Amino acid sequence: MEPSTIPPAYPPGRRVVLTALGEDPVDAIARHLVLEDQPFPDVSALARADVVIAVESAAVGWVDLLMTSGQYQHMAQPPYTPGIEYSGRVAWVGADVTRARVGDAVIADGALTGPRSRGDHRRYGGFATYAVAPEAALVPLPAPLSFDQGSCLLGNYETAYHCLVARGQLQPGETVLIHGASGSTGLAAVHIAKLVGARVIATGRSPEKLAEVAAEGADHVISVEPDAAAREAGAGVRRFRDEVKALTGGQGVDVVYDGVGGDVSLESLRCVRFGARFLIVGWASTPFVARGRGLRGAPRANTLPTNLIMMKGLDVLGCPTVISTHRDPSIRVARLQRILAWVNAGRLRPRVGPIYPIEQVTAAMHAKWSSRHVGGCVLRPRAG
Repeated sequence: MEPSTIPPAYPPGRRVVLTALGEDPVDAIARHLVLEDQPFPDVSALARADVVIAVESAAVGWVDLLMTSGQYQHMAQPPYTPGIEYSGRVAWVGADVTRARVGDAVIADGALTGPRSRGDHRRYGGFATYAVAPEAALVPLPAPLSFDQGSCLLGNYETAYHCLVARGQLQPGETVLIHGASGSTGLAAVHIAKLVGARVIATGRSPEKLAEVAAEGADHVISVEPDAAAREAGAGVRRFRDEVKALTGGQGVDVVYDGVGGDVSLESLRCVRFGARFLIVGWASTPFVARGRGLRGAPRANTLPTNLIMMKGLDVLGCPTVISTHRDPSIRVARLQRILAWVNAGRLRPRVGPIYPIEQVTAAMHAKWSSRHVGGCVLRPRAG
């Protein structure tokens, strides 16, 4: 195929465009998100090492939402198409592409292409019928996975692996307390922890969703939804220390995986053994620590009590997966090898929750924002 040829099998499609940063994600969805017609990309304007991907599935992630208001540490300048993680088939290849062929099933590596990447491909996210990516960003879709599972793989499981294994040094037989376990990254942490051989205590707010987390492998689940006493005291979560201590013979957990922040973090400091590792993964319960519209700063930053940290001899570890990987790309090699080995051995499968057509992108983003479902949430940009 000549590099400038538009494949006749790929008709015009649709794409989502963020036209400006919002005050917060809900504002951005309501005022700055548009769905427009998308022709096949003008391949004469693309680089020789570029490929065009016909997107089959794109994950709707928490980071995608925070980026729409510039309240995430990586910020793509509008206009751009959201969708950090996606999968599909190669529809066109540039003249210098050697590892990919038209028709190949691939995952787009969100660290190397799309809104969270660096360089020339930040405007090409997966919320579109067609996306442009450099050849270096293509990962062959593992045969055991569907396109939907593939779009929910890298970001979630690399984050969980980096935090639990690379930073947290989680060992077989240890007990880990995983917060936000029904979310896509939290559930990935449950899967990774069990594969490592750890014992998992998982938390969340919905008993129904926690039952599904238990079915996914968690050894114990605890609801942190505030009871009457907690609400009266002004707490955002109920006290769960006694339950954790009872499950650990009074000792406390070895590791905390905290992607929630706020009151959950404070209560967790009372649930640990002496010398535990406390992993700061995110702050989903307090997403507005930074100002909206990309103005940066952290006027509402979270705080932790230093007296508890000292008296319990804690190692508090920041775990910024993407920042760490950008600073040292070599750290990805071992984790990708291990994650893909688990996938190919049939031991790891991302859980895919609801599936939305691209016309329902606002409904999908609201569902993710309100944590309505367990596991991944995906868009399917192509009709049929």
